[in-house]
Amino acid sequence: MRTITSRADAFDRALTQIKAVEVRPEFELDEAPAPSRLAPSAVALTIEMADPDDASASGRFVLLHDPDGVDEWEGSFRAVVFVRAALEADLVDDPLLHDVGLSWVTESISGAGAHVTQLGGTVTRTSGRSFGTMVDRPSDGFVEIRASWTPVEDEEGAAVDSMSAHVTAWLALIAQTAGLPPLPHGVTHVGARRRNRS
Repeated sequence: MRTITSRADAFDRALTQIKAVEVRPEFELDEAPAPSRLAPSAVALTIEMADPDDASASGRFVLLHDPDGVDEWEGSFRAVVFVRAALEADLVDDPLLHDVGLSWVTESISGAGAHVTQLGGTVTRTSGRSFGTMVDRPSDGFVEIRASWTPVEDEEGAAVDSMSAHVTAWLALIAQTAGLPPLPHGVTHVGARRRNRS
């Protein structure tokens, strides 16, 4: 007999699924204070490069949940992601960067096997160019990607995917934006690595 998870239990199940997500060794992941006014339940994760001298990429994932559903979301869950990464020199002035950033979002979602609706967001480029006595320095810059989507739900109001697929999509987006190679073997779990706080 099939067990139907109630909407009230859905967020607890989502948290369990999130804790099982695998994290690349290049990253350090931590739980952060979640927004309290956007939905009755929320969880937030932040991620940075594990090497403290490497600030080339960082990000944030927020999962919002309203058991009554939200019309604008077209569901009861909403994933909100942010990614910031240093740009390689050949991408700083690339006119197609915004389109490429959008493709990174959609490819990461598809590659994680996540089913989403109401996808939206922005791709922003910031760049600097030296002049005068520093004109020989290469241009530098960052790309920031903000996106949000609603995990598709079934007729009972349960997400059709494990919520881990949506976190995996965010992690893949960070890796892609940071220019990292495909995920290697030997990864750890979200619940197993935490940043040491002083």
